[in-house]
Amino acid sequence: PADNAPIKSFHSSLKSETFYLDGLKYTTTAIVEQTVEDYIHYYNNIRIQAKLNNQSPVQYRQLAV
Repeated sequence: PADNAPIKSFHSSLKSETFYLDGLKYTTTAIVEQTVEDYIHYYNNIRIQAKLNNQSPVQYRQLAV
């Protein structure tokens, strides 16, 4: 599928910037759900991306409107 590469890239970022960085040895479903929710918020609202002119995705979309 055409959307396979972007989601694999997102999962890689998610794992390397959260689970691996924090050194979590074991998790529960609640920990995983909260970590993913927090990361999605961070990824869309805070995380600066060079390909978006050093803006977060939300900031970039607001300028496009």
